[in-house]
Amino acid sequence: MDVLQRLRQLSKERNWSPYILAKKCDMPQSTINNIFMRDTIPSIPTLEIICKGFGITLSQFFAENETVELSPELKELFDGWLTLTPEQKEAVTRLVHTMNKDE
Repeated sequence: MDVLQRLRQLSKERNWSPYILAKKCDMPQSTINNIFMRDTIPSIPTLEIICKGFGITLSQFFAENETVELSPELKELFDGWLTLTPEQKEAVTRLVHTMNKDE
């Protein structure tokens, strides 16, 4: 797996700039910029911090198929989602989109 390509993919999926990623990871922006601008492969500890910023585990980062193990936090959200009415799901989706735009 191409680590840099995966980092770019995750950032693009979330519409995150390097600045936002650095804030989410509580890392210096220069560290994130070095990774992206100089095509530097991050160390495992740095990659773990970045994964935490993305809200995923290291195993989820490296998962190459559609089956992804959910973290306990994501499983709780997913389980709650299943019990919502269609109207509630729509409201939650709008809320998440609004919150993401504020970043």
